[in-house]
Amino acid sequence: MKSSQQVLLTKKIKALCEELNGHDYRYHVLDRPIISDKAYDDLLSELRSLEEKHPELLTPDSPTQRVGGTPLGKFEKLRHRTPMLSLQNSYNTEELVEFHQRILKLLDNRDVKFHYLCEPKFDGLAIELIYENGLLTGALTRGDGLVGENVLANVKTIKSIPLRLHSKNPPKLLEVRGEILIYKEDFKNFNEALQEDGQLTFANPRNAAAGTIRQLDSRVAAQRPLKMFAYALGASEGTNYKTQLEIETAFKDLGLPGLDSREGGKASPRLCQNIEEVIDYYNFVESLRHDLPFDIDGIVVKINELDLQDSLGFVARSPRWAVAAKFQPEQAITRVNEIIVQVGRTGALTPVAIMAPVKVGGVTIIHATLHNQDEIDRKDVRVGDSVVIQRAGDVIPEIVSVLLDKRPKKSVKYEIPKKCPACNSLTNKEEGEVISRCINSLCPARLKESLKHFVSRRAMNVDKLGEKQIEQLVDVGLVHSFSDIYKLKREALMALERKGEKSVENLLASIEKSRQSTLARFVFALGIRFVGEQTAKDLAHHFKTFELFEKTTEEELLEISGIGPRVATSILNALKTKVFIDDTHRTIKHLVFEKARVLASKALSNKSFLVTGTLPVKRDQAKDLVESHGGKILSTVGKNSNYLIVGSDPGSKLDRANELNIPVLDWPGLLKLIKDGQ
Repeated sequence: MKSSQQVLLTKKIKALCEELNGHDYRYHVLDRPIISDKAYDDLLSELRSLEEKHPELLTPDSPTQRVGGTPLGKFEKLRHRTPMLSLQNSYNTEELVEFHQRILKLLDNRDVKFHYLCEPKFDGLAIELIYENGLLTGALTRGDGLVGENVLANVKTIKSIPLRLHSKNPPKLLEVRGEILIYKEDFKNFNEALQEDGQLTFANPRNAAAGTIRQLDSRVAAQRPLKMFAYALGASEGTNYKTQLEIETAFKDLGLPGLDSREGGKASPRLCQNIEEVIDYYNFVESLRHDLPFDIDGIVVKINELDLQDSLGFVARSPRWAVAAKFQPEQAITRVNEIIVQVGRTGALTPVAIMAPVKVGGVTIIHATLHNQDEIDRKDVRVGDSVVIQRAGDVIPEIVSVLLDKRPKKSVKYEIPKKCPACNSLTNKEEGEVISRCINSLCPARLKESLKHFVSRRAMNVDKLGEKQIEQLVDVGLVHSFSDIYKLKREALMALERKGEKSVENLLASIEKSRQSTLARFVFALGIRFVGEQTAKDLAHHFKTFELFEKTTEEELLEISGIGPRVATSILNALKTKVFIDDTHRTIKHLVFEKARVLASKALSNKSFLVTGTLPVKRDQAKDLVESHGGKILSTVGKNSNYLIVGSDPGSKLDRANELNIPVLDWPGLLKLIKDGQ
């Protein structure tokens, strides 16, 4: 019999689990968080502490089980209760009409009323989630359609997937089929991080998602930006669905992530009355495919009525009642005129193919990254080659293959130079990395990229100092470091080519304005490897002054939430570099850091706002008011937005907010919200 203390602990842990799972659902499925990341982390830490002290109370659906555990030796193979079939493909509207005619023929042209449910065809990895009495107990890849691999440990790290269904009376068995993918923007940032870290990059978001799910170490999967959309039913017990649309609606009610207007916009699933409406949807989705946040390669067309699906049955390993209507691949052939090597601010050497201009999907392509020497060797790309180019993931130009029959006879294999193309210093490739780096901290190419980051909007915000100006200042020897920006004189700037009096005045005013900054912005501006904007804010919040920051230890850094051994090592290496720390000290002498603001109230705490249109006060005053009461100002409408403050003549933010069902406030409404929250 449990003691009263155990009963209380069990209730406490259950309440924390439910609260955290609710926040996961609001953030990762509804895109409407109601608490800050810090508050969420505090709740998770409290739960983890209780579970560590009382491991007997740990449950499989605890949010602490999402972070990944001990690497597996291999994946367990399991048989699907019902086969995971592949869809037949069509590639144009004529073939869609043929599919419709086959359906009518199979129905013997009977007067049977039916509809088609159409939705985007995700370009990701098919997955089957297995819920038993509401608890997630398995996650199988498609495999050969009959047997898949159980990748449950990796799938549990995807926070949009509920570990327990949102139902007090869940089905005894529910197999949910869907797609795991990575958003385009997340993929771009993820690939850039891999490249800077010296690791192999992925060719496209689909490969990244598939490679992540098949990682034997779930801790790796936990660090990657995976998402999932549920769209089909496998085996089930205790359900009684009548239509495909009813299934997808029920999934959302159970807390499963589904595509709707927030994610898919106008491409969200559509119920079509006839084949003409299907064709309209196909053409419409193809026209906006590049505007979607994720990759698609067509649409899926299914008969909506489940009884008709059953009567039509299957042929080979494909259902007769569904088809994948694919879009034509967007590829073109061009020639590699040159391969150059770019040097990043951390010294990373990136080979880039310069090609004869070619249009792909309405966009003129000239450059394509070749990532690293391993990628060049794998594809054997050479100067002078004719190559097939495509927009990888609809966004990033990618060389698909080389047309060997068109290769020039005197072509030679390309190798990244052993010396930096910018400063002629020897390069280095660390063990376990695939990226070569220039190790000269005074390299002009590294300096230029570091300066571009230093003056960027989210860093020191020297808004009148653009990329071309930075390159000019470095080339003529006026700027050798961050601190030199604050030593620029009017006379020296006026002597430069194409510099007028007005532009010089604007530049100097912009530099002067940037002297008033924050410690967080400054730490971010320094460009320490792995220290992004949020990490810089965490460091500034912890240390308060740069003097305390530069005296830190590994032990102290590891105590800060979100900082692991790799980030701590990078920070300490930077702080031990004499050239870096000396220039940092020189730069600080020109700056005045704002003191931490005392809040007028916490009425808007844990809430985020955007501003659009003309208000009764200046926009900066409106933003200051929000921040003075604990609110956060965002620049773009998205999942972290709680309110949009609207004045007269609002811009496109209002349309986007309406699409996402974000509450809209006028100026009196904001003042009332503050008053009510005090």
